[in-house]
Amino acid sequence: MKTMHKRADDGFSLIELMVVLAILGIIAAIAYPAYTRHVIKGSRAAAQAHLLEIAHAQSQYLADARTYGCTLDALNLTTPTSVSSKYTIAIPSETCSASRFIASATPISTGPQANDGTLTINQSGAKAPAALW
Repeated sequence: MKTMHKRADDGFSLIELMVVLAILGIIAAIAYPAYTRHVIKGSRAAAQAHLLEIAHAQSQYLADARTYGCTLDALNLTTPTSVSSKYTIAIPSETCSASRFIASATPISTGPQANDGTLTINQSGAKAPAALW
């Protein structure tokens, strides 16, 4: 009668573990950059939404005061933390007058949006750069 012997190596071998780690490394190498791009696009969308809010507030301010507001305080707006942590929102005084304004969102140079480019919107609704809108 033949007896069955239990194998002593019922666990995982080092080779099997290394193959699993290699596969996980490949998946992570593909997924992380895609995730990072997604986060950057999401932050840009938040900045764009805030710039559109500024443009809307400017049109209401113009209807009331017959001039554009040259500060966010004049428009009674505050920048959301999700935007201010990644962008500097401004209405530069040299671009603001009774007949025009340009609101800008400039990425903070040490943040994740650093290479994203400055977003702008003006009194006529023109948005720049077009590739980022």
